[in-house]
This record gives sequence, C-alpha cells and structure tokens, in this order.
Amino acid sequence: MSLKTKLVLAITSLVFLVTVVLSLVYVSQLLQSIVTQSYDTNVLVARQIRYALQLALENGLKDQKVDPNNQEQLRLLTVAAVRDNAALTAVVSSVNRYSPTVYDISIGDNRNRALLTTGPSGDDQPLPVRPNYQRLRDSNALELVETVFGQAKVYDVTLPLERNGELFATVHVGVRTTLLRQPYQAQLTPALTLMGLALATSLVVAFLLGNLALRPMEELSMQLDYWTPAAEDVPVEDGERDTVVRVSNKIERIGQRMRNVEEVFSALKENLDQVLGNLQDGIMLFTGDGRAVLVSNAVNRFLHVDRNVLLGQHAREIFDRSTELGRTVRDAWDAGVTLVQEEIVTESGNRIEVSLDFIHDDRLREGLGALLTLHDQESVEVIENELELSRRMAAIGRLTSGVGHEVKNPINAIVVHLELLKTKLGTNGSPSNRHLEVIDSEIHRLDRVVQTLVDFSRPVEVKLVEYDLRHVVADVVTLAAAEMSTRQVDLTSQLPDYPLTAKVDVDLLKQALLNVVQNGAQAMPDGGKLEVMLLEEGKFAIIQVQDQGAGISEELREKIFDLYFTTKKGGSGIGLAMTYRILQLHHGSIDVQSELGRGSVFQLRIPLSATDRGRRHPQPAVMDSAKGFEG
Repeated sequence: MSLKTKLVLAITSLVFLVTVVLSLVYVSQLLQSIVTQSYDTNVLVARQIRYALQLALENGLKDQKVDPNNQEQLRLLTVAAVRDNAALTAVVSSVNRYSPTVYDISIGDNRNRALLTTGPSGDDQPLPVRPNYQRLRDSNALELVETVFGQAKVYDVTLPLERNGELFATVHVGVRTTLLRQPYQAQLTPALTLMGLALATSLVVAFLLGNLALRPMEELSMQLDYWTPAAEDVPVEDGERDTVVRVSNKIERIGQRMRNVEEVFSALKENLDQVLGNLQDGIMLFTGDGRAVLVSNAVNRFLHVDRNVLLGQHAREIFDRSTELGRTVRDAWDAGVTLVQEEIVTESGNRIEVSLDFIHDDRLREGLGALLTLHDQESVEVIENELELSRRMAAIGRLTSGVGHEVKNPINAIVVHLELLKTKLGTNGSPSNRHLEVIDSEIHRLDRVVQTLVDFSRPVEVKLVEYDLRHVVADVVTLAAAEMSTRQVDLTSQLPDYPLTAKVDVDLLKQALLNVVQNGAQAMPDGGKLEVMLLEEGKFAIIQVQDQGAGISEELREKIFDLYFTTKKGGSGIGLAMTYRILQLHHGSIDVQSELGRGSVFQLRIPLSATDRGRRHPQPAVMDSAKGFEG
C-alpha cells in the first residue's frame, strides 16, 4: 500500500472519528439524563425495600433466641421472617410489576444466597454477580452508548443491611439495559446521516491532500542505515519499496536488538542478585571513580546501613576513620594497597576479615574499580557452639531419661522401709527418730531432684497458635512486676505499636521469658533497672531483656545454658536450660551479650508468621437478639 493511500485512509479515519465522537456526545447527553433519573428512582426503590426488610427482620426475630455460633439456625429464622412477611412481599411484587426499568428484585444474605427473589435464579440459590448500576451512570460517553445499544445486560442497585457493623443482608434491584433503549431508537437516524456526510467529505479532502507526501521520510531512512549494522541489511522486497514501510522495518529491527540486550541484562542482574542474596560475606563493587555499584545484602550486618543507601556513594563517604573497619579500609583505599584477609577487631569485639582488591586494565593502564569483601569469622564459631550445646543438651536428656527412672524405684523402696522403721521405733523422741527425720527430708529432696530430671527429659507437646507477642511480653511483665518491686527492681517494657504475630505455645514461651526476667532480677541484688523490649528484625521477632547486674564472664557465658549449672546460692540451674529448650522447640534461639560491671542482654529470637503486619484477626460475631439493624 502506497503512502498516498495511507494518507487518504488516515485523514478519512480522523474525520470519521471526529464525527463519531460528536455523535456520541449528542446521544450520550440524552442517555445520561435517563440513566441518572433511572438510577435515582431505583435507589429510592431499594431504600423502600430495605426499610420493609428491616421491619420484617425485627418483627420476625424479635422473640427468637439465636445461638451466635449456629449460622444455619440464624439463616433459617431469617428466611422465615423474610418470606412470611406479607408487607415485604407486597412491596417487592408491586415495585417489580409497575416500575418501568426494574428487571427483578432480590434479597440476599451475607453469603450472597437468595432469601427472596423475583429473578430466574430462585430462592436459596446464589445470586448472579452483576455490575453496579452506579458504574453505568458514571461511565463515559462511549461506554454508555455501547452498553445501552449493545448486548442486553442487567445492572444492580445494591444496598447493604448491616448489624453491629457487619453485613447481614443485601437488597438488589436489577435494571436491564433494554428497558432504557426504546426512547432513543429514533435519535440514531440523524446521527448516522451526519456521519455518512462527514465520511464522504473526508474522502474528497484526503484525495486532494494525498499528493502532499512527507518528503523527510527518505532522509530518516538514510539516518537509520547508519545505526543498522551491515550484517543485518536485508534485501528490499517488492512490497517494501514504500519509504514508510522501510523506515518502519528498520526501526523494528533496532528495537528488537535493544529488547534482546535488555533481556540479557535483566537475566544477568537477577542471577547476580540471587547469588549475592545467599552469600554470608559482604561484597561491595566500586567503579573506577570510587562509586559503589554493587552491594550484597550481608553488608548491612557489618556497616549497619541499608544497601540501597550505599549504592552510588563514594568509598570515602561510606568508610570514615571513626571506626576500626572504616580506618582500615580508608588507609588501604587512599594508599592503593591491596588487603588480603586482613583481620580486625571492631569496637563491639567482633572479628572481621577484610579483603580489598583493585581491578586494573593492563592494556589501558588505568583502574577499572575495586572489590571489597567482608567476612565474619565469629559466625562459624557461633554455629559450632550452638551445635555443641545442642549435642550436650541431647546427651543430658538421654542420660536423665534413663537415670531418673532407675533412681526413683530405689528411692520409693527406701521411703517405704523408712516409714516402717519409724513405726517400729515409735514416737518416743529418741535421737534415732531425729536422725530418721533428717534421712526422710533428704530422701524427699533427692526425689524432687530426680523428678526434675525426668520432667526435663520428657517429650514436650507443643501447642502452636498464632499469637501477638506483645501480649506475651505484657503478661509476663504484669506477672513479675509485684515481685520485682519488693527487690527494688524497676521493671519496664517497650512494645511496638503494631502486632508481631508468631506461631508459639503461649504458656511455654511465657515460662521461658519469665525465667530470663527472674534471672535478670536475681543478678541485681541491690536493685536496678530491668528493661524488656520487643523488636522486629527481618523475619524474626526479638524479645530483649537487659539488666544492670554484675555481668557474666566469658568463661561462664558458654555454660549458663547447661542443665544444673548455676552461680547463685540456692539456684537450681534449670531455668535457663529450660528456656534454651523451649526456644529450640519454637525453631528459635537465645543469645546473651554481657560485660562485667555493666550488665547482660538476653535476646530471644522467634520466627514471625507469614502474615501482614497489622492484620486484624476477625472476632466471632455475637447475635443475642434481632434488634439493632442499620441501613
């Protein structure tokens, strides 16, 4: 097809489009008035039916006792109240019979099943899903004409009936588009005539303008040849001798090349992000001018700055000399010296290996960039320590489960024979009786110790439920506040203003947190401040307990979770071991940081549920009467 033909068609289409638009405006103004009038009328009808429905429900359910948990019973009572009410039935029937635009009327429950309907679906059947009539009223001219004069559709005017803020029933008034079409059939003929005249005029004008072709197309084609490689040149076919066709084909080939490059780049970027996201080491790639262009997620653990903030910054802006890590990297960067697994100790005591490699182009003799690697040496040691502690706890469990049962049987036999011996000796207050009482007391104490061993090694049935951890912390603080005040301990808590939901055994988790809180209070015999905080870190919630006690030495820090290990006079050495076990049952962990003379910080790490932050859990509805309906 030649350029002249295309111009003729383009101008004709433009004039035809203008004509169609003007005709649509003309017809749509007429349609808009009837649609708006019909909408207002049907909304009034729906309100009348809803009022009659409200009266029917109040009268029908007034003396009925409803179980709020039995939804089927409530629905049966509602069906009887709706269908047996003569006034409601009369209103529905009269409106459906005499209204010129109403197609059907339906009353549905909160599950969208019909309580009463004049439509084809029938009672107790799901109501058809229809578009809202308000959408037709607010539609543009093209949609309005297409809808009214196109295939027949039914729109709904819907009004809800609520009770106690919840949806109870809905009133649906159906309006069919064919009922709106009849008054405007005669208006189509003038519009079609005007469109025909405009089309004929556009053909004449387009033919006269066809000779004024666009000459710059040939120059544009020559410019595109410069951007098309010679290897991609293709012979011109007979159907492509038109200049516009050739230019279009060349632009399409250039666009295809750009899309191919973009797809390759996106695939490489996605693979690189996935690899960097799984790395435990921090990786930073800098350009030749020192700007960060690639930062792995693990860098946040070392610099405590989000990776998106670091992207684009200069190395001198990222690393300052106020920290040991920043000073080491800056010195090497400014001097252009390569670092090979340089070990440093940060201000918090963590050991980090730093590697800095400068990338050079030997041919151009210029620097292309630099690669910085940060490796946490303590992470592997921490994992090994946790595995070792788990193995020790498992070994203790196996040992206590066997020893406990073996020891209890001889203890029971000793207790029986001791009671027989006390009976034979009588109660004459002899020194032998006092010795027997001492023996009896010690045997009972030994029995309690053995029972504790058996309880610790017994399998625990964990009942996991989704629960807001703020309530766990608040309950433990409330429970321990009275005891803390007698010890001159100021117990405070800090909770977020949004829920942190996790699947936990509430009783076990409260016991674990209470053990840590009591342990912190016992570490401050002269009183002090004990602070409990609930934090969010990625996919985990952290319950942090910080005291102002004497602290724990590094030698004892590795033993505090061992069963029966304690440094307190009269302590049992069971509390922290039980806490460690409870956190394991929740797929969590517990960590402690302490400094002699400044106190300790215990962190209980618990995985969060896969729910939206701040999601409100629906509460069961309580319906004890039939009063209180709201329109």
